[in-house]
Amino acid sequence: MTVRHLVRRSDSAEYEVPEGLAPGSEGLTRWCAVGYDDGSAHTDFGISRLAPGGSVPAHVHSFEESFHVLEGEVILATPEATVRLVAGDYGVIPVGVPHEWHASGDAEAVWADIFAPPPRKRYGSDTYRVPALPAREPIPVDPRDPRTRSFGAITTEQMDPGRQSQELLAQSASMRTALLVYSGISLKMMVDSDLGSTLSTMFMVQYEPDGRAGPHDHPLEEAYLILEGEVDASFDGETVRLRPGDIAWAGVGCIHSFEATGAPVRWLETQSPQMPARHAYRFVRDWDYLAERLEEES
Repeated sequence: MTVRHLVRRSDSAEYEVPEGLAPGSEGLTRWCAVGYDDGSAHTDFGISRLAPGGSVPAHVHSFEESFHVLEGEVILATPEATVRLVAGDYGVIPVGVPHEWHASGDAEAVWADIFAPPPRKRYGSDTYRVPALPAREPIPVDPRDPRTRSFGAITTEQMDPGRQSQELLAQSASMRTALLVYSGISLKMMVDSDLGSTLSTMFMVQYEPDGRAGPHDHPLEEAYLILEGEVDASFDGETVRLRPGDIAWAGVGCIHSFEATGAPVRWLETQSPQMPARHAYRFVRDWDYLAERLEEES
């Protein structure tokens, strides 16, 4: 039977040296929560750790890489910019862009990442070593500076509907800074086509104590990393309670729903491929309504 969803618990996480993904690296380990070997066609989602003094030499991928820093700080070098990333920063590395990772400071750096489509081990993890990039002084991520246009930053305060006025926002208030609020749910886009991604998106989701999303599915894959609080989730009829550090994945056609447990909950979410212009959501209640109407009319 085809597997359309997975749940990975944080206390069962296995961090391994991702040799094919980061040839020549030192101090890098990664927990691949879902990927190609799990039956995913569009998503490889996990958490990477870089130890103090560690590094990943210059390389390119034939897939898109997006990330969100969870702990510590790390330096990322690309031909466009060398940036010092700290907790809350995020970004996208497009297909074929050379990049390097370098540890910064005395603490381990931890970031969530998505590779889209998922790398294939039998093809060298779709990764290629390239010559080192010129050394440059790293600069911080500045959402208003076009030199760091592939990066951004998010804070918990930005998820508060009451704190969206211009004086509280770094960027000029617009659809780019908009917080989507509905049914006790707040959603803030992070990595999307506006930032430069084409194969996936990454965003932050927050539920109020009464937040709820009814059963639905998509023509795309989603992954979820719980950051704060707990949520009751259902995947194709299997109900689980997700807690901080847990990761879940819903494939195409997996009917899933979420309900807060009486307290706020926040998670990082990804979608791959990117949403179509129409019909990205298929809610069960909407099509049940049609079935009921047709039955009444018959």
